Amino acid sequence: MREKSAPRKGRESTEPTLFEAAARGGADAGHVPLAERMRPRTLADLVGQGALASSTSPLARAIADDRVRSMILWGPPGSGKTTLARIVAETTRARFVAINAVLAGVPEVRQIVAEAKEARRFEGKRTILFVDEIHRFNKAQQDAFLPHVEDGTVTLIGATTENPSFAVNAPLLSRCKVLRLKTLDEDALVAVMQRAIESAQGLANSVDVDPEALRAIARLAQGDARRALTSLELAADEATGRGERHITVDDIAAGSEVKTLLYDKSGEEHYNVISAFIKSMRGSDPDASIYYVMRMLESGEDPLFVLRRMIIFASEDVGNADPRGLEIAVAADAAFRRLGMPEGMYAIAQATLYLATAPKSNAATTAWTTAQAAVREQGALAIPMHLRNAVTKLMKSEGYGDGYRYPHNEEGAFAAGVSYLPEELEGRRFYEPTARGYEKTIGERLDVLRKKG
Repeated sequence: MREKSAPRKGRESTEPTLFEAAARGGADAGHVPLAERMRPRTLADLVGQGALASSTSPLARAIADDRVRSMILWGPPGSGKTTLARIVAETTRARFVAINAVLAGVPEVRQIVAEAKEARRFEGKRTILFVDEIHRFNKAQQDAFLPHVEDGTVTLIGATTENPSFAVNAPLLSRCKVLRLKTLDEDALVAVMQRAIESAQGLANSVDVDPEALRAIARLAQGDARRALTSLELAADEATGRGERHITVDDIAAGSEVKTLLYDKSGEEHYNVISAFIKSMRGSDPDASIYYVMRMLESGEDPLFVLRRMIIFASEDVGNADPRGLEIAVAADAAFRRLGMPEGMYAIAQATLYLATAPKSNAATTAWTTAQAAVREQGALAIPMHLRNAVTKLMKSEGYGDGYRYPHNEEGAFAAGVSYLPEELEGRRFYEPTARGYEKTIGERLDVLRKKG
């Protein structure tokens, strides 16, 4: 057995883990959760991660050769991030220190770095620092790692459920390899549970579970192996408590709770769902649109955030193809502010369906962005003299307002042949109406006026 250095202030992973205690048996084993007892101890035992966990993968070779580099493990809950870190801990000859970002802070990080420098100087040992939930560290806390990762004092393994692009500082991220762990599919979760049923460290065939029941647990777990094993353990406890060993799909349905939706209001899934909502409305799919808006609201999203996005959408994607779209979105916002939940859902649902089925035009967006580009490219061009306001005698004597034709005095309230743009932009068109919805009427009217002009 490999000799390990003495633990420093209780942080190093030299004490028995819950898994190790369960594996050795004894009085404590029965109190160890099934998910912990069944935690894989080798990369080969890691289910559902495909090429990442294969014996020929770069990660497998790095672990086997004890040359693990700094990395960020990114994946949903229960996909194996902490397990992967423990596999490294079991294999490495380096000091392995584990902290949780929820509980630790910069002072503890500094102390770990100091101990790492001491270990490298006096014992020639590397230090691998595992930071669970690294996204919980703010920018200043993450910055504390940077110089020590850069000079090799510590090898950082961070675990996060959040997209590292949002959750990890760019300088730190650039020094780490990002390994993405996938959500476990239904088959993978069934395999994990079946192994637990048969294992001596698991349920040791103490229960008999219908395949349909395993599938039901897998669906409820939403890709989370820990949740699947916990649900299986609860079902087994309930069955044995009744003096039975057979578990059916009805037992699972009776004991299941409403599943928590995967959604984080500040992380990647937030951006994924709101993106799907906007694109579904833009694609004129009312069914997908109402599904995604309900998914957000059921997951705890602020309804006012959703309404704000709908108001933007009404101008950005519906525009003058249906000017009522903006009225409906603003009215829904006002109605919700007055009614609150749950009655306010009527207004949100109505506006969602209206915007999804409305004719679409981004001509207003194109108009203001191209006009903005012209302003930025050519600066403050001179206003034509006939458009200037002659508020003083001097200005009038200088020709301000000369030649201005008041449209209401013209036939059709339109002064033909008058240009309103600066000379350098004369003839330039920023707004080109589409042939959809009310904008078709606008376009036809503009065609008539422009031919007169």
